[in-house]
Amino acid sequence: MALLMLPIALSACAGGGDDSRSFGLFDNKPDPPQSFPANYRTELLAFMKTYLNNPVGVHEAAMAEPVMRDVNGKMRYISCLRYSARESDGSYREPHERAVLFLNGRLDRLIEKAGELCAGVALAPFPELEKMTR
Repeated sequence: MALLMLPIALSACAGGGDDSRSFGLFDNKPDPPQSFPANYRTELLAFMKTYLNNPVGVHEAAMAEPVMRDVNGKMRYISCLRYSARESDGSYREPHERAVLFLNGRLDRLIEKAGELCAGVALAPFPELEKMTR
């Protein structure tokens, strides 16, 4: 009997008579303007040192300057990265292309399937990634 009353009690909490309050599961606030990630190269190198199993011996490293892109309906700075990391057996695979997402001027995450986020960007050599040590 108590289980049948639970949905009624919860619906009473969610639906008040006051129309000035709204209830939602997702944040509907406007997106604040994003600041340019001034230290993006340094932050990315620090991140990649922990992200890669072996940060030594990266080949074909290239990176694009951060640009604003639409990511799930929000404008974010994205930088694109291409590299070929050394495998555990010493071999190299084809270069990986990743998108690096910045939020409020700071590195937020690495997106493994860059796809359209990196379409048309100009990559430039990123020798600092190739010179990483443990």
